[in-house]
Amino acid sequence: MSHAHADEHYLQAKGFYNWFFSVDHKRIGLMYLLAILFFFLVAGFSAILVRTELLFPGHTIVDARGYNVLFTLHGAIMVFLFIVPGIPATLGNFLLPLMIGAKDVAFPRLNLLSFWIYLLGVVCVLYALVGTPWKDWLDTGWTLYAPYSVQSSTGVIPITLGVFILGFSSILTGLNFTVTIHRLRAPGMTWHRLPLFCWAIYSASLIQILATPVVGITLLLLIMERIFGIGFFTPALGGDPILFENMFWFYSHPVVYIMILPAMGVVAEILPVFSKKPIFGYRAIAYSSLAIALVSFFVWGHHLFVSGMSYWSRWVFSLLTFAVAIPTAIKVFNWISTLYKGSIRLDSPMLYACAFIFLFTIAGLTGIPLATLATDVHLHDSYFVVAHFHYTMQGGTVIGLLAGLHFWYPKIFGKMYNELASKVGFWMLFIGFNMTFMPQFLLGYFGMPRRYYDYLQEYADLHFMSSIGAYLNGLAYLFIFGNLIYGLFKGKAAAKNPYESLSLEWTVPSPPPLTNFDEVPTVEDWTYGYASEQNA
Repeated sequence: MSHAHADEHYLQAKGFYNWFFSVDHKRIGLMYLLAILFFFLVAGFSAILVRTELLFPGHTIVDARGYNVLFTLHGAIMVFLFIVPGIPATLGNFLLPLMIGAKDVAFPRLNLLSFWIYLLGVVCVLYALVGTPWKDWLDTGWTLYAPYSVQSSTGVIPITLGVFILGFSSILTGLNFTVTIHRLRAPGMTWHRLPLFCWAIYSASLIQILATPVVGITLLLLIMERIFGIGFFTPALGGDPILFENMFWFYSHPVVYIMILPAMGVVAEILPVFSKKPIFGYRAIAYSSLAIALVSFFVWGHHLFVSGMSYWSRWVFSLLTFAVAIPTAIKVFNWISTLYKGSIRLDSPMLYACAFIFLFTIAGLTGIPLATLATDVHLHDSYFVVAHFHYTMQGGTVIGLLAGLHFWYPKIFGKMYNELASKVGFWMLFIGFNMTFMPQFLLGYFGMPRRYYDYLQEYADLHFMSSIGAYLNGLAYLFIFGNLIYGLFKGKAAAKNPYESLSLEWTVPSPPPLTNFDEVPTVEDWTYGYASEQNA
């Protein structure tokens, strides 16, 4: 069957039924994309309200409980509904089969079920956050720490149930991707010809499969404690709230790499295309993804350095936390080496990729004092941690997602966005982001604790600067997404391969046909052999 006689391009399907019940991986990826970007904007708006309250000392727009509700709303929606599904469920769903020469994922119906489960979890989470009277809106923070989450009269059970359900979506997606990579690679697509984005998705999928059940059990125990009064985490009943923290972070630290590894994979795809050089250290980058996934399971204890853990436990977890920097540094040094003496073309995808390297390096370097026992005592639970976390999540995951959206936009939609407007949006975002979170490193260094509704006058200037940066940050996202949406309706038709990439997804029309390929391709060349005879 030729492309001309294939069913339809996936974008040409009209109507609710053709999308909501479609098992095409591309449509499912786009439905995920629409959902997570909506929740990103909702969570971002709540962050703007948080920064507005902190614009000046004292009461600004909400009272103390309202502030707790706002930062819970921001954190819970941003983490559970946006960042965790993030790149794997969107770009991963859309691109993975195309990049390995497959016509779909291994289990198309399971893929659709994963999306439906995600939507069911969304309903539970949103009900807990905003679906009840104001007095019952969740105010525990996104981490749901015991014993307050056991005692709180707010919607802890609905959000706990919602996150429990979302976990099944994550597990099934990871399982689907893992089997797809193992079983559906095109002839000639050996492991050492596999695109680095696929290596990253594969590593993240292993974490999804292995770590997510732990948080599911943790949340189930929390529900049982609230309903039946079983003393897992309540000291008065013989429980231990530190047990909740250990179980929660055993999942939640690996989940950071579910978020960040795919972004690293995006960057590894963009750099060689826009520098027209083979990727430097392909195997080191590929295996470092697996190394990060492995080490991520052994570093959760650095969240509990000041909780009273034993002397030797602190030393072991500190050492292991430093160890995760090794495979991460391998990636950064290889990316920079790829750029060295390259014919660099600074289109907007490349700008985002370079920004990722810069911002994520800051995230990594500022993690060193948090992994160091002596300095963590001072910085723990301060605004330094808030800044470090956002340089990882926004400077890493979100910037990586934007890099991927801009890079594969012509392939996904068959249209081109306005390049000049895209660059303007990038610089607005880069300046606004750093203006928001760089002052927070200083706030934490000077002793400002996080999650506080009010603050001393001595912190006023840095808070004011951070809030102004947040407004610019928010405007930048509206500008960027506005440009991408405008391109859908008014953009020029995209060429089949506008960036002259060697990857398989660029060999099919833009947007791709429903079945991806007329025939399963045979891979004979290395994906990254730009301007060189070098091969894998």
